[in-house]
Amino acid sequence: MDDGGQCGASGQVRLSTTTPGRARRGADSVGDVNEATPSRDDDATADSRSRDAGSARRLVDATTDDALGDGDATDLLARLAAREVSPSEVRTAAMARAQSANVHLNAVTHWFVDPVDTEVDVPLDAALAGIPTFIKDNEEVTGYPTTQGSRAVPDIQAPACSPIVTSLLQLGLAPLGATTLPEFGLTASTESSRFGATRNPWDTGHTAGGSSGGGAAMVAAGVVPIAHANDGGGSIRIPASCCGLVGLKPSRGRLPMNPIKERVPVKIAAQGVLTRSVRDTALFHAEMERLRPAPGLPAIGHVLAPGAQRLRIGLCLTASRGLPIHPETLAAVRAVGELCEALGHHVEEVGPPAGDDFAQDFLRYWTLLALLLHRSGGTVYGEGFDGSLVEDLTKGMSAMALRQAPQVPGSLRRLRRMARTPDTGFDRYDLLVSPVTGYPAPPIGYLGPDVEFRDHLVRLIRFASMTPVQNVSGEPAMSLPLGRTSQGLPIGVHFAAPFGHERRLLEVALELEEAAPWPVRTSADVTTLPAAARPEDDLQASRA
Repeated sequence: MDDGGQCGASGQVRLSTTTPGRARRGADSVGDVNEATPSRDDDATADSRSRDAGSARRLVDATTDDALGDGDATDLLARLAAREVSPSEVRTAAMARAQSANVHLNAVTHWFVDPVDTEVDVPLDAALAGIPTFIKDNEEVTGYPTTQGSRAVPDIQAPACSPIVTSLLQLGLAPLGATTLPEFGLTASTESSRFGATRNPWDTGHTAGGSSGGGAAMVAAGVVPIAHANDGGGSIRIPASCCGLVGLKPSRGRLPMNPIKERVPVKIAAQGVLTRSVRDTALFHAEMERLRPAPGLPAIGHVLAPGAQRLRIGLCLTASRGLPIHPETLAAVRAVGELCEALGHHVEEVGPPAGDDFAQDFLRYWTLLALLLHRSGGTVYGEGFDGSLVEDLTKGMSAMALRQAPQVPGSLRRLRRMARTPDTGFDRYDLLVSPVTGYPAPPIGYLGPDVEFRDHLVRLIRFASMTPVQNVSGEPAMSLPLGRTSQGLPIGVHFAAPFGHERRLLEVALELEEAAPWPVRTSADVTTLPAAARPEDDLQASRA
């Protein structure tokens, strides 16, 4: 995907270039995949694959002087209510930004006709009416294909919206299109053989994370203030970390799931959104709760201010199985611990929230899911599913699951036990703080579809082994963009709370956002470049 100069709409996509210092290079040796323990001689950093010194860092900022403005969703709702702008003006501006930014980011799989033609009844006074958004391309939207980021999945138009899409539409959100993900969401970088690589607006040479990388790129670039995402092993929190966003994975059962996707041995997936501000995430969950209260879970309410209670916080600076963590990532987490202490919270260092066996058990389960998708995809995705077209990572995981079949029942028993009665440290602490990933956003291609299976899997383990605990336990967890690398890439810091305590996470997030505000624009002083030609089919909203 070309990331040369481009502008659009009255809305012009702004690009700037910066020149980072020399990147450190490290070894690329791998350890025993079956043991999920890489050798320590690899520094497990994005820097080890970075571009040479003197190369340009490309930033993408779609923000311009149009109806969308430069505020968040909360600000835009106020302007809509005051009739300073109209929903149609906002949608036109957002679509113009999206089509221009997508030239550089490659984040959209297909565009939606205005309005999306569904049978969903949207109230006239819907809480988020007129706010543009995107839907991740693994949830059904009436009349459009759901590709799952895979060439193996046929282009079959969905007969109805999935439960979460129905809820988003009922809130009044106005989707512009579907966003990219890696094949079946199995890796942590949004790169696929079907759609190519989705790029990070903070540096287009790096990944936007995964698997909700397309939505993250569009929010971080200022195209929309909020985008749908979901999370089965970190897929909300990892893109939030890579792209400098707020990403909350709620408690199991908080938001509606597709019943078909719940027919799995261990329920690990959760729905959510990506935003640039804590108040937008708080607003979304408050309105979703009004629309669809979650039975059996404590109410979140509308969190508008930090909490008064001072908390016991466990600060985790180590990963299971001795996996290395990048020094800049550790420094960001330590700094957050010091900030929390300065704000009056009690902070002490703790070990990882799950034992070493958890990593191997989750890996076995992840490969089992790949096996089910590879061998039985036609049951879920339709008669035209062609398992021979899946990527090497999916094939490799599928084969690995067969080799490890005798160990899978034991892993499933332990994961189910953890889901029923998690022992993740909340008998001693109110919150756990840790890294989101082992290192900052890696370069494009580091976790791409062309990487040999063994290398890809070990790299994935090194990068994304810290988030799956809360998917199995069902507890809520959030990434906040509280750190930056020396090259300007965002670093997310991970916050986890006991089951049902999203309110606590949001209160702390508001407090930290106020104490240490993060940049919400990729570039503040940039050069607007001349428009480049783009393909005709990228200029028009069309049904695939």
